Amino acid sequence: MPQEQHYTGRFAPSPSGDLHFGSLIAALGSYLHARSQNGRWLVRIDDIDPPREIPGSADRILATLERYGLEWDGEVVWQSKRHDAYRAALDWLYQQQKSYYCTCTRQRISQTGGTYDGHCRDLNLGAENAAIRLRQTLPVYGFDDDFQGHLQASTKLAEEDFIIRRRDGLFAYNLAVVVDDHFQGVNHIVRGADLIEPTVRQISLYRQLGYPQPGYLHLPLALNENGDKLSKQNHAPALPEGDPRPVIINALKFLGQRLPENWQDYTLPLLLRWATTHWTTADIPHQGANAAQM
Repeated sequence: MPQEQHYTGRFAPSPSGDLHFGSLIAALGSYLHARSQNGRWLVRIDDIDPPREIPGSADRILATLERYGLEWDGEVVWQSKRHDAYRAALDWLYQQQKSYYCTCTRQRISQTGGTYDGHCRDLNLGAENAAIRLRQTLPVYGFDDDFQGHLQASTKLAEEDFIIRRRDGLFAYNLAVVVDDHFQGVNHIVRGADLIEPTVRQISLYRQLGYPQPGYLHLPLALNENGDKLSKQNHAPALPEGDPRPVIINALKFLGQRLPENWQDYTLPLLLRWATTHWTTADIPHQGANAAQM
């Protein structure tokens, strides 16, 4: 009988700003889920989009994780050092006729309803001034989420030939994240509900590339007073300096987890150990969890 696969999870922030309370929820949730199963918890810096990066934020993100006691396994992987792997995946997809060049502008796509209509699919265009799109032959119409249950995608989203390399030569997020999660052996992904929508595209890419598909668990999103998700784009404040324990307690409350009595007497490592032992997805509140609709 084959040995059961060892759990491997990850946290993969982009260096477009400092960690805030919303990103702490994703980091803490993925950390506790991995540790509660005696699994590995990896950290990757998704620095695939230089125009959006803020200098120094990657180092501050790693320092904040360390300050909050969220210790990762192995070496940090940087997407900026993985371009050869992305190029190899793109080359293979093209050789297998699973992708094609596209010169359509956003303006043209908006005129066709905002969903790409496959205009360039059979034109055999060259690479000059062109994006690369996946030829969608394995559409994914939904998936089972370990917290949200079955999530259904729209037919338009599932069947669209989506971009896997941008016109400006930058690699698309969906391609990079699939190639890297496979490379790192990630078999379960805990992240925020704002990433529900691209999941069906990523699952399709796993299948097109012949990779085993990971499991998914999408956590509810922390919202600001306007009902918008806490994000770097919405100028969410960075996690405060000083004692991280009260912030972790607030994150545990948000996730519906039990709290130890007299937690103020706990050291940070002891608090995280207690939270790991008592972690349960059954207590995560569903209210607001489906903030991202497909």
